[in-house]
Amino acid sequence: MNLFNQIAPRLSRSLARSQNDRSAGAEAEFAIKPAYELTENDEAWGLTVQLPGVTKDGLDLTAEEGRVTIKGRRAWKKPEGWTSVYRESVEAPFELALEHDNTVDADKIHAELKDGVLRVSLPKAEAIKPRKITVS
Repeated sequence: MNLFNQIAPRLSRSLARSQNDRSAGAEAEFAIKPAYELTENDEAWGLTVQLPGVTKDGLDLTAEEGRVTIKGRRAWKKPEGWTSVYRESVEAPFELALEHDNTVDADKIHAELKDGVLRVSLPKAEAIKPRKITVS
């Protein structure tokens, strides 16, 4: 069992491109999988994603049946006549897809982007939250 499964066993990583994109024969654009951290408490999972250079206009966050997908495109464009001497990262969009077993309540997802850091709250569905049972 890897570290990711120990943190959140109901969530698993998926490929940056969906199976439908590959089967349709569409030419795939190279995407960077951003650095992220996943935490868990009784009420929700917390997802923190590093998206340097991405603004709200360049961000797309979707929650479909069993999948949360984050796509981000950097807003910075190279000035005309600019010659790059050294570049730490490639100029490519970010893409992260996390699959789950319908354990996330998609209607209550909350996200905030500030200074290139996306914080997403993924509330757990009521069916999987721990309950206190009183014994009579």
